[in-house]
Amino acid sequence: MGIGDDAVQVRAQGWRTLAALHGLIESALERSLSDAVELSVVEYTVLDALDRQDGWHMRMQQLARATALSPSATTRLVTRLEDRGLLTRVLCADDRRGIYTELTPAGRDLYERSRPIHDETLERALEEAATRPELAPVVGALHDVALPAVAR
Repeated sequence: MGIGDDAVQVRAQGWRTLAALHGLIESALERSLSDAVELSVVEYTVLDALDRQDGWHMRMQQLARATALSPSATTRLVTRLEDRGLLTRVLCADDRRGIYTELTPAGRDLYERSRPIHDETLERALEEAATRPELAPVVGALHDVALPAVAR
């Protein structure tokens, strides 16, 4: 049994709305991070994922999942950030094939400077999106999902 045409259209419209919200947010973040600290959104995502490890490191596969990049794209990105002195790679003591990535002190410093910029930009972008009738329901749903998590 297939999905009715109306259901397909509703889902397609929902996907287009979500994509529009994502585009608005990503464009705002890309501009502000690039202008203020010379980071792209995906570079910030890497620093953020590594910072959330509380001083530990991540395997390259975990970082690829966190950034939604392919393994080869993740390797290229990590290499660029390593060349900038923001990350370092560490061989796994138990498995010499395993490579971990972790923040350097310079990477942690840049992340700490960029996080308020990211957070303020995200908040402004969501506030702007909430004023657009076509995006407001999705922004409302995001707030509904996020607020219970914050209250815990």
